[in-house]
Order: sequence, then C-alpha cells, then structure tokens
Amino acid sequence: MLSSILHPIPFLFFLGIPYKIMAPTSSYFAFFMSLSMVAAIASATDGGYGSHPNPNLVKPKLNKEKPLSTMIGVQGLVYCRSGPKRFPLEGAVIRITCLANDVYGYEAAPFSFLSEATDAKGYFFATLSPYEMQDNLKIKECKAFLELSPLETCKIPTDEKQGISGALLASYHYLSDKKMKLFTVGPFVYTSAPNSGSNY
Repeated sequence: MLSSILHPIPFLFFLGIPYKIMAPTSSYFAFFMSLSMVAAIASATDGGYGSHPNPNLVKPKLNKEKPLSTMIGVQGLVYCRSGPKRFPLEGAVIRITCLANDVYGYEAAPFSFLSEATDAKGYFFATLSPYEMQDNLKIKECKAFLELSPLETCKIPTDEKQGISGALLASYHYLSDKKMKLFTVGPFVYTSAPNSGSNY
C-alpha cells in the first residue's frame, strides 16, 4: 500500500535514474484530500467553538423563591348579639385584606381573600397559599374584617375586636406539619341594633 502512495519522482531521483515529470497518481491525490479533511475537522473543533461543553461556563440560577414561603391561616369566631344574649352566627364570612410591596419595593394594590362561611359554632377559617400570591409580592401586613352576615335580623357589624376597622394579624402559631402560620382574631360580633356592643 505504501508503494502505491509514494510518488515515483523522488524514488527515481534517489536511484539516479532519469525521469520525466509525471502527473500525480489518483492514489496520491486521494491521500492528500483525506489529510486535508482531517485537518479541517480538527481545526473546526478547536478553541471551544465545537459541541464540547465548556466547564468554565456558569449556569444562571433560576429564582424560584417566593416572598411568601409558607401558608397563612386565619381563624376566629363570629357571634350575633341580640339584646343581652349572644350566640354563634352560622354562615358569616370574614374578609382578610393585605398590603404588599412589589419587587422594586413600591407599594402594590391591596388584595383580599375570604374565609369559608362560619359553621354552627361560629368558627371561620381562611387560608392564603404562596401559589395564590402574585409573583414577587412581599406582604407587609394583613387585617381581618367582618364581611357578610346571613341573618337579616343580625347583620349590623360592630367594631368589637376591630371587626370594622380591621384586626391586625400580629402573632401566630406555626404549624410545622402543615407549614402554616396560624393567626387568631376576634371574636367578632354582628348585632341587630345600631351601635350595640361597639367600642366607638
């Protein structure tokens, strides 16, 4: 195979035999083209421009952290006061309104969420999940308000325990099994007579 690749001109010159200039053989031309292709492929993959990964590149980190990292829970009781008597109010709804800042630190528009209707004992419970929050909002504070009474005879809200002005969600118990900050407010009171049981 080597003899088919070597050109006859330098071989005859070495032996001292006169020769005529000959055109390159097809084998020599094919060998030369093969070497050229190998060199071209090698040069194309050098310098970090090929498909090989560069270990020095740093991958950007995606910010998946949410400002509200745990669930918020709000609980309490709602009563109806009629004259001297007070009893649990079933079917009442509480509204929780929160103030928040956006990603740049500016105050965003307030947002609210509602509790489930109170049960036969007047108990209500409301939750706010991190997945229900708008992106990049950081809660500053939240307050709970009386929102709705189902009784026509007992639907006047009072400001007892800040049911009208808003009860600030201040202290909480952390429920590790539910990953929840549980706030307790109230008890709130509706009445059948204006200004009855109000602190103002």
